[in-house]
Amino acid sequence: MKKVMLFCIGGLAAVVAVASAGPVLGLVACAAIMYVAWKQYKQASTKGIKFFWGAAGIIAFLATVGNVPALLGVAALGVLYMVYKKWQEDDESFVGVAREEDPFMNFERQWSQLKK
Repeated sequence: MKKVMLFCIGGLAAVVAVASAGPVLGLVACAAIMYVAWKQYKQASTKGIKFFWGAAGIIAFLATVGNVPALLGVAALGVLYMVYKKWQEDDESFVGVAREEDPFMNFERQWSQLKK
């Protein structure tokens, strides 16, 4: 039952992540433009160039704020990663329990002690 729930959550997160791929790319591009504008603004020597890079930075910031749905896509990728980790964790713990608590192995150990 736990695997089915993890599969459903992972599937939903994958669909949301794929649907949000466009806004995520837009967010990355606008953030890169904003970073370059900030670096160029700090290095500019004349007021005209500072005005240009400042305006470019403000426009890039507004475009970045407009890509808020990208945060949903990033969150969906985080959920998908956590589901993957839980899925792997369940497999390891299930195998470990099966090996450690096998009643037949315990019986064999006790039977060999009784034979001695």
